Amino acid sequence: MSDAEPKVVILRPEATRAAAQGMPQFFGISGQTAGAKGLSMNLTAFPPGGKSKPHFHRDFETAIYGISGKIALYHGHALEHRSLIEPGTFCFIPAFLPHVAFNLSDTDPATALSARNDPAEQENVVLAPELDGWVDADVAMLKAELLRAKG
Repeated sequence: MSDAEPKVVILRPEATRAAAQGMPQFFGISGQTAGAKGLSMNLTAFPPGGKSKPHFHRDFETAIYGISGKIALYHGHALEHRSLIEPGTFCFIPAFLPHVAFNLSDTDPATALSARNDPAEQENVVLAPELDGWVDADVAMLKAELLRAKG
């Protein structure tokens, strides 16, 4: 056992970087940035109309907390299920479950905090390009419904 005392790490990312999933993220806690051994945590900054690439996380679970905006999360092996992540909403995504996320506003950004039991963060993201575009028509209908409801 080392005599070195564990240390607290404070990070304040100045800018977003593109994640493997295609979304801008403020990369926070991970094995690389803070020496974490069992988790990672980031802030995803969806631009207006932004969406992730369809993907899953190999061997690791994900937790998401909605901070701002409305994010549609399509999930399942054929993206057959839809969930809405809004401010104050917690979401759990099991390992290996394909998913894709869309900011439902074309004028306002949306943000979500995500955590995984994976300190490697991006190394275990597996893109699923075969699912790209599968739910675009449904997203367009959902956006139109939200616009009608607004006004």
